[in-house]
Amino acid sequence: MASTVEVVEFVLGGERYALDIQLAREIVEMIQITPIPRAPSYISGVINLRGEITSIMNLNTLLDLPHQEIRDNQKIIVLVPEAVSGSNVGVIVDDVIGVLQVAEAEIEHLGDGLASEVSGFVKGIIKVKRDETDKENTSLIIWIDMQKVVEDVAKK
Repeated sequence: MASTVEVVEFVLGGERYALDIQLAREIVEMIQITPIPRAPSYISGVINLRGEITSIMNLNTLLDLPHQEIRDNQKIIVLVPEAVSGSNVGVIVDDVIGVLQVAEAEIEHLGDGLASEVSGFVKGIIKVKRDETDKENTSLIIWIDMQKVVEDVAKK
């Protein structure tokens, strides 16, 4: 039997991305974010999530995507503390599509040929056929290595 991986598929700036399901603790609706003075640009602020102070990171800024204003219809993917050195951290995404089971054969792993700066944060490209009969109708989902993204931020 072919091995599969489970990822959380989400939208950011009109593009589709994914992260490992075991890194996602929960998905919450957008709530009021309190800005932190002099915080780095990738930190949107903090939220009170059921009594836990949770730092919120702007994934657009972390991934060098075009800046977008925070909107009420966005979602926050709260990461498991183990993924972020024991901290409570969430990332803002435009929308969460759902959990996706992907066969290893549908994942294109990036070699060192691509700019290594990019490939360090991308685990691979997931090819998803939307229609089994139409080979051309394949969607691409960028599989983000969220732990590397967060570790890179911690070094700054």
